[in-house]
Amino acid sequence: MTEAIASARLIRFRRGITLPILLLIAWEVSSRTGLADPRFLPSLEEVMLTAKRELVDNDLTGELGFSLMRNITGFLIGGVAGVAFASLLALSRSADMLITPTFNGLKQISLLAWIPLISVWFGFGEQAKIAFVALAAFIPIVLNTYEGMRNAPADLVEVGRALRFNARQRILRIFLPSAMPSIATGVHLGLIYSWLATVGAEYFLAVGPGIGGLVIAGRERFDMALVMVGVLILGLVGFLLNRIAYALESHLLRWRPQQG
Repeated sequence: MTEAIASARLIRFRRGITLPILLLIAWEVSSRTGLADPRFLPSLEEVMLTAKRELVDNDLTGELGFSLMRNITGFLIGGVAGVAFASLLALSRSADMLITPTFNGLKQISLLAWIPLISVWFGFGEQAKIAFVALAAFIPIVLNTYEGMRNAPADLVEVGRALRFNARQRILRIFLPSAMPSIATGVHLGLIYSWLATVGAEYFLAVGPGIGGLVIAGRERFDMALVMVGVLILGLVGFLLNRIAYALESHLLRWRPQQG
């Protein structure tokens, strides 16, 4: 059984890397043969040399560290606030009736449309960037947590009433465990969206340390190799965060019986 699972994972891995390898080959061939202007599409060798230069001379790891710190801080703030806010809406009928319609309207607004307001409220510095990231994580976590708590099994709710659980016991013993699959999904989405928002915040708010600033610097100097280094790092980190979120979701839901 273990060998079959390992074989299936290897097959999926091979299929998954086929397209990226083909794209890299097409990239290199286009750059080397002149099919693409190397000023706009530098060769892989030039990109690697630029990455080495940034790593050795310009503290590339520090730039990445700033971006990750913004991402983690904003995600934690948005996640905690999202679970608390969703719990309020799901467990309080009056709050649900009063707040949910407005929230459902506000969630339709594009995330980027909040940047002017956030910049007015928080300025253009670090606080504004973290607030933007927190907002990006907040919305999917609220939606999924709310849905999970509202769909708590009625029989469990009745058991809680029969045992005269107080509000804290109902939340910790009934609603949160019942909503855990939905919360895990919201956390997964929130982690992904928060990274996208981190890049957006660094790009649209004041330029500072971070991978987004690195991309902007490459664009302003027309150093496409530097731009490609930044883009590749953003993609790689996004992929790794997605895998981490998937592993976290699987860990939180390890108690569920496996399907088929």
